[in-house]
Amino acid sequence: MASLRRIRTILLIFTLILAMQMSFSTGIGVNFGRNGDNLPSPQNVVSLYKKCGIKLLRLFEPNPDILEALKGSNLQVSLGVKNGDVQSLASSKEAANQWVNTNVAPYKGDVNFKWIVLGNEIIPGAEGIYATQAMKNIKDAINSIGLTKTIVTTSFYMPGIATSYPPSAGAFTKDVVNVMKDVTAYLLQTGAPLMANVYPYYAYTSNPKDIKLEYATFQTTNTVVVDGGLSYSNLFDAMVDSVYAALGKINAGNVSLVIGETGWPTAGNEPYSSKENAKTYNKNLIQYVQSGKGTPKKPNQTIDVFIFAMFNENQKTTGIEQNWGLFYPNMNHVYPLLNC
Repeated sequence: MASLRRIRTILLIFTLILAMQMSFSTGIGVNFGRNGDNLPSPQNVVSLYKKCGIKLLRLFEPNPDILEALKGSNLQVSLGVKNGDVQSLASSKEAANQWVNTNVAPYKGDVNFKWIVLGNEIIPGAEGIYATQAMKNIKDAINSIGLTKTIVTTSFYMPGIATSYPPSAGAFTKDVVNVMKDVTAYLLQTGAPLMANVYPYYAYTSNPKDIKLEYATFQTTNTVVVDGGLSYSNLFDAMVDSVYAALGKINAGNVSLVIGETGWPTAGNEPYSSKENAKTYNKNLIQYVQSGKGTPKKPNQTIDVFIFAMFNENQKTTGIEQNWGLFYPNMNHVYPLLNC
């Protein structure tokens, strides 16, 4: 009898642990960064994505070994173009054709290329002026090989917003306004979303006196900020809506967003970085995306979100940069989040 009670207790604990872990919806993906010398093989990485039910994978640049491993996986892939390549792709259709023929065409029948992203956080930045023409040339190149449904976009980072508080005050900084007008004109023409990297962690740690941890990690249940009749109970919504506000001010309010990066580090800046804070943020983020409720400014508008990142990467700058992973390079969980 005692043994039976122990078995039941163990089963109950196991069930509770599974209930605490998360599964991924179709709108949640994870960045596969490669800045590590001890990362698993591409085949093992793809298997881990599938085992965990992660359906979206983002690569920051092409890698033939990874693209080979992705064949037949049915994962939706966001393939990045290195920032340093964007100017050359903008300057020449032949360069864009060569890039596509090298990095996309050999895999097009077996890899699901959902997005091709020209640069990462290229706006703001000196190379941002080349983004629009590079997108046009790459779009023509992928159309020529039959991938007419693959989305071509570029990547924007929040420092290009003058302010995110209150959200309606969001506006592009003067140095990026003309670039963003050019980029969004293209996106409006093609119907593609803008990829934006949004990190409540950085906003919170820059001003922990005024921004509460609960607000930054989706834990508030009461109204925290009321802006123009809209109620904000988390910082993520406020930051995303500040981007929407900035888009509206350049007549691009109909451009939708994909969140290319968001997450929370587990170490390197204690007490703000911790496994508990990272788990809380990402768990609540997943629930937020699965709810499909959208932001106060764009209610019920679903949004794809990529968590940064799959692994801790030991070749990044020492400190928090090495500690954003959901997994250690040995593929063990950094903290319990996923049901895999």
